[in-house]
Amino acid sequence: MTTTQALPPTITVEQAGGLLGLPVRTTYRAAARGEIPAIRVGRRLLVPTMRLLDLLGLDADDAALLLLADEAQPA
Repeated sequence: MTTTQALPPTITVEQAGGLLGLPVRTTYRAAARGEIPAIRVGRRLLVPTMRLLDLLGLDADDAALLLLADEAQPA
């Protein structure tokens, strides 16, 4: 399995904010303004992983490491 296949197709706004180093509220506002790619599924707002990576200029390997590091941090 390649790294791209290991990444989820979407991440939460909270996860995207963690990658960007932004507070959750700021991340939601940026998504509402269209500054961060986001799709609404029901009441949930999700960020397409690959579109965010493209925006940040990251590849899938970089993102996988960042997502894993973000998940390992205590809440």
